[in-house]
Amino acid sequence: MSEPKAKKILVVDDESDVTELVAYHLKAKGFQVETVNDPNSSIGLARSFLPDLVILDVMMPDLNGIQICRMLRADPKLKRVPVVFLTAKAEEADRIAGLETGADDYLSKPFSTKELVLRIQSILRRVADGASHSERRMQVGQIVLDVDRHEVAVNGTPLDLTATEFKLLHLLMERRGRVQTREHLLINVWNYETEIETRTVDTHVRRLREKLGGEADWIETIRGVGYRMAERKPEACST
Repeated sequence: MSEPKAKKILVVDDESDVTELVAYHLKAKGFQVETVNDPNSSIGLARSFLPDLVILDVMMPDLNGIQICRMLRADPKLKRVPVVFLTAKAEEADRIAGLETGADDYLSKPFSTKELVLRIQSILRRVADGASHSERRMQVGQIVLDVDRHEVAVNGTPLDLTATEFKLLHLLMERRGRVQTREHLLINVWNYETEIETRTVDTHVRRLREKLGGEADWIETIRGVGYRMAERKPEACST
């Protein structure tokens, strides 16, 4: 039996000592790694390398990480690739801005290489879990989620969801009618064992609702607790 193919990681940071440090630890864990210190070259390298995950610095000259993340999300070949921001910008507003751009996680400098590796492994495991389920098709209202194909459509129109958004929607649909606390979602969607940033959940739910458009009302906010996929659409619940 052939050994599983090494996952590919692209590291983008204008500081060579950072890319060298990250690459060293990732290679030690069996990852295939490419690094780039010129942000202007990052998209071209990403298109040729086709990474399984991208690590992005935010504060870089000419082209910052937020801009690069938007470009990745707009590229048909790269739009589903998970992105982890690695940056010195540690304020909550910066974290929210990064997540709203489409990033899957956010780690502040100075960082623990052990924590970075664990978060990467967690994200890749989450993506693999989403792809390994037996064929299943779920529908709520006009939202159709195909687990096997890893596709979501609303009124027949395909949606571009990140891996995290897909996992979040899948969990809510799978547990339809049951309230999911923010802490529960952090553990089951982001694989965090303790509460890290409950605002992370709110940011992703808001972005998911925007993409669902007219079907967004299916996701109910349970004030002070979390979220639930409604059993009936709100406007159909009147007596």
